[in-house]
Formats: sequence, structure tokens, C-alpha cells
Amino acid sequence: MMKTTVIYKKGEQFEIKADFYPTSIQFAPVIVYIHGGGLFWGSREDIKTEQVEFYVQSGFNVFSIDYRLAPETKLPDIKTDIVDALSWLRLEGIKQFDYNPEKIAVIGSSAGGYLALLSGTFDIKPQAVVSFYGYGDITGEWALKPSPHYQKMTTVPKELADMLVSNEVITFGPIQKRYAIYMYARQNGRWIEKISDMGKQDLLSLCPINSVNKDYPATLLLHGTIDEDVPYEQSVVMSQALTKAEVENQLITIPNGKHVFDEDWQSETVQNAFIDVIHFLKKHLQTGN
Repeated sequence: MMKTTVIYKKGEQFEIKADFYPTSIQFAPVIVYIHGGGLFWGSREDIKTEQVEFYVQSGFNVFSIDYRLAPETKLPDIKTDIVDALSWLRLEGIKQFDYNPEKIAVIGSSAGGYLALLSGTFDIKPQAVVSFYGYGDITGEWALKPSPHYQKMTTVPKELADMLVSNEVITFGPIQKRYAIYMYARQNGRWIEKISDMGKQDLLSLCPINSVNKDYPATLLLHGTIDEDVPYEQSVVMSQALTKAEVENQLITIPNGKHVFDEDWQSETVQNAFIDVIHFLKKHLQTGN
């Protein structure tokens, strides 16, 4: 699969990369893909090849991005990375690649779904948002209290979790080295304090569900009913908030779907869901049928 890697943002102690996968259609829209990983792990390379090929063959360029990871970087700064990725596409990327900078969609999964939903609150918004098992509220009990699902797993000692945290800025986090940080945080109800130094009241500004208004982009939510990591209800209440604000939205429910259900590419249910994603994108990015 052809791709070009670029650096879309530089700081004193870091640089952040993204992979651009071109479609053969001229001046086509761009999908910004934001990986998951609880904000602790993952990279731009996590997007599945089957999904990239499906998007590209459907007439969309794909821009899969890295971003700074917690707990080394906190949520307000992670948010600015997503803002800057969209800004780079609007102002800089057009000098290098052929695409329509006015037609950008943001797609994310899990923590990336949360960041995708957050992008709908930016000053410069995408035209459409697609959230795979994301969440609009990080102040609920599911986020703040110990997770029964993770408490069933092998207990991660605090010393191990602390040892895995770097003293440098991290933008590329292998799951093998970073997952235990997340497990510890979820087992002990410390996830939100690891990703943020803010109190609960201040966190409300980083909950997309609290910032929905009529200017929020059209949104597609996909979630499995037996997701043990991010509750299915997170997509239900986000859809309700969007509907109340008169924002066009759709919730695709995956019966008995677990977290990362979309990785089961051979499933007819999953393939149908992706066909729905393409129809949604073509409608709201006005690319025809």
C-alpha cells in the first residue's frame, strides 16, 4: 500500500508523524484516522491494511496520525496535536499532496474515537466525524472508577506501571511496552488522573458531549453492545445529545459486538458497517454516489 510519511508538527523535544495514503481520484476528500490505545499506546501504523484499502478504493485519501501520548503528555496538549493535524492538512499538506482541503472527515477508534468526537468542538471543524466505540464523557463512573473488566485481569503493580512511563515525550507507543500502564490505571480508577491534571469540573470542557451545538459536524457512531472497555451507552448518550442539538447523526449498533469489533474484517456485519461508513462519508462530504 503506497504511503508517504510526513512530520506534521515539531516541538523542542518531539516531532509528530503521519502517513498519507493517496487515492487515485483527483481532489478527493481526506479521512484523518486517529488510533486508539487509551491515550497511552498506539501509533499511526495501527490502522488495519484492509481498512486503508477500503477507504482508498472508495475514493478517499487517508491521513493516519500519531499524537503525543499520556501520561507523559496531558490531554490539553494531546488535543492541540489533533487541532494541528487538521490545520496542517488545510494549509501545508496541499503543497505536497492532491486532495480537497475543504472536505475532511475524522475517524477514530476507542480513545481515537474520543479524539475524533472532540474534533467536532474545534474552531476549525471537520465536515464529518466517525467514532468507533469512542466516548463523549470522561467524567462518568465508567472512566473514574475501577473497571470490573480490568480488575478480572492480572493485577499490575504500581511499580511496574511507573517504571514503564518515560521521562521523554512519547508519540509512538508499542502496546507491549505501554499496555500495562493502562491496565494499572483502569484497575485502580486512576485513568483520568493519569491523562489529565485537571479537576472534574475543568474536565467537562474536554467532554464532547458537553460542547454539542447546532454547528457540530454530522456524526456516525459505531459500538458493540457487549463492549467491556468502553460502555455501549457512551455512544447512545452521545447520539441523544447530538439529536437534541439537531445535529444529523446515526448510531450503528453491533449486536454482541466487543471492543475492536471492526478488526474482524471477514464478518459480514463488520463489512456492512463499513459500507455504511462510506455512504455516510459520501453524503456529508458531497462526493456523489
